[in-house]
Amino acid sequence: MSNQASAARTLAVLEGVLERITFASEETGYTVARVDTGRGGGDLLTVVGALLGAQAGESLRMEGRWGSHPQYGKQFHVENYTTILPATIQGIRRYLGSGLVKGIGPVFADRITQHFGLDTLDIIEQDPKRLIEVPGLGPKRTKKIADAWEEQKAIKEVMVFLQSVEVSTSIAVRIYKKYGDASIGVVKNQPYRLASDVWGIGFLTADRIAQAVGIPHDSPERVKAGLQYALSQSTDQGHCFLPEERLITDAVKLLQVDTGLVIECLAALAEPDEESGEEPGVVRERVPGEDGQPVTAVYLVPFHRAELSLSAQIQRLLRTGEDRMPAFRDVVWDKALAWLAQRTGATLAPEQEEAVRLALTQKVAVLTGGPGCGKSFTVRSVVELARAKKAKVLLAAPTGRAAKRLAELTGAEASTVHRLLELKPGGDAAYDKDRPLDADLVVVDEASMLDLLLANKLVKAVPPGAHLLFVGDVDQLPSVGAGEVLRDLLAEGGPVPAVRLTQVFRQAQESGVVMNAHRINAGTPPLTQGLKDFFLFVEEDTEEAGRLTVDVAARRIPAKFGLDPRRDVQVLAPMHRGPAGAGTLNGLLQQAITPGRPELPEKRFGGRVFRVGDKVTQIRNNYEKGANGVFNGTVGVVTSLDADEQRLTVLTDEDEEVPYDFDELDELAHAYAVTIHRSQGSEYPCVVIPVTTGAWMMLQRNLLYTAVTRAKRLVVLVGSRKALGQAVRTVSAGKRYTALDFRLSGGNLQRV
Repeated sequence: MSNQASAARTLAVLEGVLERITFASEETGYTVARVDTGRGGGDLLTVVGALLGAQAGESLRMEGRWGSHPQYGKQFHVENYTTILPATIQGIRRYLGSGLVKGIGPVFADRITQHFGLDTLDIIEQDPKRLIEVPGLGPKRTKKIADAWEEQKAIKEVMVFLQSVEVSTSIAVRIYKKYGDASIGVVKNQPYRLASDVWGIGFLTADRIAQAVGIPHDSPERVKAGLQYALSQSTDQGHCFLPEERLITDAVKLLQVDTGLVIECLAALAEPDEESGEEPGVVRERVPGEDGQPVTAVYLVPFHRAELSLSAQIQRLLRTGEDRMPAFRDVVWDKALAWLAQRTGATLAPEQEEAVRLALTQKVAVLTGGPGCGKSFTVRSVVELARAKKAKVLLAAPTGRAAKRLAELTGAEASTVHRLLELKPGGDAAYDKDRPLDADLVVVDEASMLDLLLANKLVKAVPPGAHLLFVGDVDQLPSVGAGEVLRDLLAEGGPVPAVRLTQVFRQAQESGVVMNAHRINAGTPPLTQGLKDFFLFVEEDTEEAGRLTVDVAARRIPAKFGLDPRRDVQVLAPMHRGPAGAGTLNGLLQQAITPGRPELPEKRFGGRVFRVGDKVTQIRNNYEKGANGVFNGTVGVVTSLDADEQRLTVLTDEDEEVPYDFDELDELAHAYAVTIHRSQGSEYPCVVIPVTTGAWMMLQRNLLYTAVTRAKRLVVLVGSRKALGQAVRTVSAGKRYTALDFRLSGGNLQRV
């Protein structure tokens, strides 16, 4: 007998109804669940293993092996499973009430099964119009249930096919929504399309599917997809391009193929496809390297276009002879500034005066500086003077919170850049070069957050002759997306005039938060004793530091300072993983701040549980959601959760109610704790920062500086002095690959 046959014979079979999923890893597919085997007594059995895609309420036929866990007792280890339709009225009721079919929750499941009994599923399948016989089910809901049932069947077919390559339900749903009935055809014949077409599927998942459907390891299609994936990964790390040699090395390592094949496929990618008429997949160009010697840069096409365009648009604004604020060419500045001092009740410092003049007389300008140096008051002064001359002023910031703050300090309306441009599904803006904004002055705050693609969209929409002022702290972390736009605009020898505010004002000097932010930025350890608004709780052990962080944020700070732990306190972690990382801390903070209660509705999705009252954040740009899209980093609170409609609603920090279907919940993460990168552009009354040796690789000066400058009133550090010292000493060596500064200074680049 063969080993395979022998193994197959030893597999046990278990049938039961999946009652609840207690844990599911989206990365590995490993699932822990509780199953009702129908043996009476209400006892549930624990099953573990490959259950990706199974839903609570489904009847499962599982193959696997029995085992025992020292802590949890008897368990069934699942190796594979199939879903079977339930055969009892109780099973049918539970199956329908599980939220599997949109429009049917527990109440309607009960009514339908009472009316049709064991024939329920046959009727939904064969004659769904009869559902109207059930009290409370009108034609509209009946049609909705029938449509949802059909979609579920089609998704199941896709699921069965994808099961062998361990693709999760949420991704199967996305594949089906993208391609409909063509799903299986695309997956079989063009699996690498999934990586670019379907959010949540990266190259590695597409590659696994491709291998399962028999695409060769050294297929040119695979190598080209791998090259584009490597470039896409580098843009996620902030790079606009990769040097060719590094890209080839990365691709060989990723794909495990010959260097020669990678070089051939890269050359082919850089050429247009004559047969299909498709444009090149990448652009190669000679750019100055770090040592001044030219290197071949390889760009994904959208990033190359954006870099070229942004440089050209800024030069266009700088060179134009038009001026939409001509009144400031020959203004008597002494008089203007005296009027301003009377209006605002404060006098500008010399640096601030220079910045105000620059913004009102130059077409493009940058204002930078640290906390307490008066950036906000300078911006308010610019806006007051511009409006006094009847100029049309538009104010924007990359995030909803930053826009709110900008509106509060200027007394004028401010919006996010996305709303200002009215971005549409697909990412196109309603305002661009051909339909510019109606503005004489555009002010963009928190400009360190602007990535290359968004900055390009914004600058394109500024009309000729208008003035554009970028305001931000260049010492903070650069944008989450690709590029270092603010730093490139400030590059030495560049064409954009700038003022850096350095004087810390007396009122700000009294703040321990401001004083320590400047100490950290200068490479000096912060003072952590004797201050009313800056504390360090010393805890050397990383796991204990995580637990202490939760205690400080959820209990101690609310008790001592009267702050709301959900609204006013934000935990900012250097990294996502680890015992003091944002992922673990979110679970602990949710338990402390929004614990599960019998009367509180909740939805389990993957490894997360969502409840009404949860603080959440969007983790991808989605142009289809909300009025003008919902963007990576948008924060909100879950305000409702509807099991029948399989939908929860989030009230965002822009005061917009945004609905999420349950199959879209992989776009949301909890936000009781967020990484410091995600906190950019936001400001909180209090921040709590775990600084532990567990995050050693991430401990850098600009990371800690960014975290501290997010706080308005109070900073609490939790962790080790050694880790804190490491963060203060370490200057980030990670220069991003960008050629915007070179393009702005008029350098000519040569295509390869």
